[in-house]
Amino acid sequence: MFSRASQIARHLSRPLPNLAHSSAAAFRGTMTAGPAAATAASERASRKIHTAACLIIGDEVLGGKACYTNSNYFAKWCFGLGINLKRVEVIEDDEAEIIEAIRRMSERYDMVVTSHDDITYASIAKAFSLPLVQHQQAYELMKKLSKPHPGQPNFSWDEDSPALRARLRMVELPHDASRPADQQALFPCPELWVPIAVVNGNVHILPGVPRLFEQLLKGLTPSILPRLTDPEGKGTVRVSISTPLPESAVADYLTALAARVEPRGVKVGSYPRWGKKRNTVTLVGRDREFLDSITPEVVQAVQGRVMTAEGEEVEE
Repeated sequence: MFSRASQIARHLSRPLPNLAHSSAAAFRGTMTAGPAAATAASERASRKIHTAACLIIGDEVLGGKACYTNSNYFAKWCFGLGINLKRVEVIEDDEAEIIEAIRRMSERYDMVVTSHDDITYASIAKAFSLPLVQHQQAYELMKKLSKPHPGQPNFSWDEDSPALRARLRMVELPHDASRPADQQALFPCPELWVPIAVVNGNVHILPGVPRLFEQLLKGLTPSILPRLTDPEGKGTVRVSISTPLPESAVADYLTALAARVEPRGVKVGSYPRWGKKRNTVTLVGRDREFLDSITPEVVQAVQGRVMTAEGEEVEE
């Protein structure tokens, strides 16, 4: 991300948007998506969601100053809904990197989630040849729901200032004039003015702040459920078994078990816990009844016990 000084410089260099012209017509001369692209985007917006990917953008993450909080939450969200999260990718704050990655992910996966920073909106808009348009509903909600900042006691929504430009830039979203506007900016949480921008039908751009990211993703869930393979959203089931045996002692059995249960959509995992007296064996699948039926056999074979909570510490 850019430093605060560079952000201010960028804001000052941009003209104040004209609130009276918030439609795509105000961006004459900007290339927009054609009919074929619109059809593809519409298809992506309505298809069943089997797979997902998460794009993390940030020099802070690559530099070790930030962690994967949002991608971790998204992974758990997908797991709980039975969506197969196929990829989590981290790239730097670079326009070319963002354009290449987001095009590739949008093409390969049913749902793509990323979070915005200084250049995300502009880069993703450029990736799909779309203009940035001030979203009027987001702007009105921002004015209504934003609380006064103690550091800006004289802030005015009616006077041009660096602070106002910074706020207006937050509601300039990629816009495809050939597609319904209400499908391109979602407001799943009525108490938040922050939208989820949806580009190319399946790229969901959320705020990078973890609290907002999680709140909006949770609010998005009801609209995602009808598009799942399992519309009830039962999701994936994980059974964790703690065993005192070393991995080498159970490897042959687990290998044979994995081959036997794979046709039923079950994955078998073995995770040594360095420095601990017990290791963990996992069974992951979507058929809870089948998992329950094989669990006693596995428990006996590895001389273990079922862990009742995620991350449970079991020591003898």
